[in-house]
Amino acid sequence: MKQILAALIWLALLAGGVGCKTDTGAYLPRNTNQSNQEATANFVLMDPGAARSVTHAGITEQVLPDGRLEVTANVRNRENRRIEVQINCVFKDGNWVPTGDETPFENLILTENGITAVQFVSANNKARKYTIRVRQSR
Repeated sequence: MKQILAALIWLALLAGGVGCKTDTGAYLPRNTNQSNQEATANFVLMDPGAARSVTHAGITEQVLPDGRLEVTANVRNRENRRIEVQINCVFKDGNWVPTGDETPFENLILTENGITAVQFVSANNKARKYTIRVRQSR
């Protein structure tokens, strides 16, 4: 009886491939098109709370005489209550690659259904594109 039980366990392990799995090498990344808005979008909402409460009412950009990029976002509160969010800007080159110039997150208080202009200026003249990121305040 013990020999039959041992044989069944051995067959189950053999059928499951336990201990005999071979690695096929490198793997491709998964879901590269999902949740990848930050790579090529000018304005992104980083969490469900921000997505529910915040939008923008337009973004203007201009290149200053010294070559730096100035971006102004009109951030809008979609709710009928005062909210606090955090906002920052990541400056990128013409190929959407970050230039290493990223502003720190700053607190932004939005009044009921109000629009507030927030301005960002790049620290160097490499910036040609940008991503403004908004998240809930912690």
